Amino acid sequence: MRNRYARVMMATASLGLAVATVSGQGPAYRAPRTTDGKPNLNGIWQAINTAHWDIEAHSAAPGVLNEQLGAAYSIPGGHGVVEGELPYRPEALAKKTENFTNRLKLDPEIKCYLPGVPRAMYMPYPFQIMQNPKHVMMFHEFAGAVRTIYMDKADQIEAPADSWMGWSHGRWDGETLVIDTKGYLDTTWFDRAGNHHSDVLHTVERITPRSADTLLYEVTVDDPKVFTRPWKMSMPLYRRVERNPELVEYRCIEFAEDAVYGHLRKPGTK
Repeated sequence: MRNRYARVMMATASLGLAVATVSGQGPAYRAPRTTDGKPNLNGIWQAINTAHWDIEAHSAAPGVLNEQLGAAYSIPGGHGVVEGELPYRPEALAKKTENFTNRLKLDPEIKCYLPGVPRAMYMPYPFQIMQNPKHVMMFHEFAGAVRTIYMDKADQIEAPADSWMGWSHGRWDGETLVIDTKGYLDTTWFDRAGNHHSDVLHTVERITPRSADTLLYEVTVDDPKVFTRPWKMSMPLYRRVERNPELVEYRCIEFAEDAVYGHLRKPGTK
């Protein structure tokens, strides 16, 4: 009798565990707090995916200068980070195709322009978050890009001037940092595939701690000049946990001088 009772209890416990696992129920992760009681996002983070090459699902493919570089700079396949398909307007889709065809000349990354948002968040370089009650700062290794998210200027919505990284305001929604950004230049892309935007781009990012060493990054993109409706992408970001992690200076403009200024060189000079 006791053995039968034990078997019933074990089966009941296993069923309860299975139901909880399937339903996803359980205590949500609560991040450590800063001195002002907000979730602590401080640290060095990096995306691990192929959105840098193409935010949409894509197969592996040869890269530019394939005959010279072979597999070294080929495109790895990926499942994509976009929810659904990109809702391009017909003329904007044609521009995307043109961008990809001429990416060796047109991709802003090649000229070491600041990467813009959200591209800066998933390039294959780490970035650091530092926060205080008035600002959340993001320092990106690529091109030394810096973002300031103002937590205390909700009344100053309009950007003083358009810029690559935009004009960002932040607020807390429980465990989530919400970043509303406008005031972008139209000279950045979303990836190496030529996905692009206009100067009316508006992004709303949500960064939520999901464990001690991961964040959930979500961004909604709204650009009525380029897309027929807003769309969204999401991905995890991972903490760099090696001993004493730090950003390394990467002044890529030194490697892009010919791409940026080569047309100004006097004929016959090197």
